[in-house]
Amino acid sequence: MPTKSTRRKNHKLTVQYVTARRGVPSAGSLRAWAALVPMEATLRIVGVAEGRKLNLRYRGRPYATNVLSFPYENGRGDIVLCHPVIAREARAQGKSLAAHYAHLLLHGLLHLRGYRHEKKREALRMAREEIRLLARAGFGNPYTVE
Repeated sequence: MPTKSTRRKNHKLTVQYVTARRGVPSAGSLRAWAALVPMEATLRIVGVAEGRKLNLRYRGRPYATNVLSFPYENGRGDIVLCHPVIAREARAQGKSLAAHYAHLLLHGLLHLRGYRHEKKREALRMAREEIRLLARAGFGNPYTVE
């Protein structure tokens, strides 16, 4: 999934739609949310088949997941969001699709910045930062049920 860029570190999000755009937030909205974690990244929005293939190849798991992050040198990276998984999760969690997209995009960008959530302390730090960023974007806490 790696992509190459010849640009220097910059605050830019390139958006690639591989799946149908119906229901997917606009590139402008995605870029506005991404600007909260300034860095250069490529965001690829995919369907289930590509999501499954990438998750199997890079994580050894034979199913499509909501977000995958691929960090590179100089603060750049790629993020893959699987639209059907995100839409299903948003419905199941009673969240707006935009709120869930914003959360997962910011989650992926934080991974590119080095945030992790394997240990409890790391997970709490990452969740606090996600909540702070989502509030700046006009969304509520993604970890509470309303």
